[in-house]
Amino acid sequence: MNRPSRNASTRAFFLQAVLSFVLSLAALTVGIAYLPVDAWVRAFLAVGVFYAVTSTFTLAKCVRDRQEDEAAAVTFRTSN
Repeated sequence: MNRPSRNASTRAFFLQAVLSFVLSLAALTVGIAYLPVDAWVRAFLAVGVFYAVTSTFTLAKCVRDRQEDEAAAVTFRTSN
């Protein structure tokens, strides 16, 4: 029986990805906070950033779920 190989990322890669995300989000937040514009403009940009971040998480979950479904379908076909 052939099982699809699973590409597992290392802990260091995962930590790097998390730190990169946190650093970029913090830098963007500080940038918006110190932007020399009215408060409503900063609020609009903050809402835009929040929307982009949540949409990115949703897209990543959908891509992951699709890949897992395809891998499960391949496993099911090869086991029958």
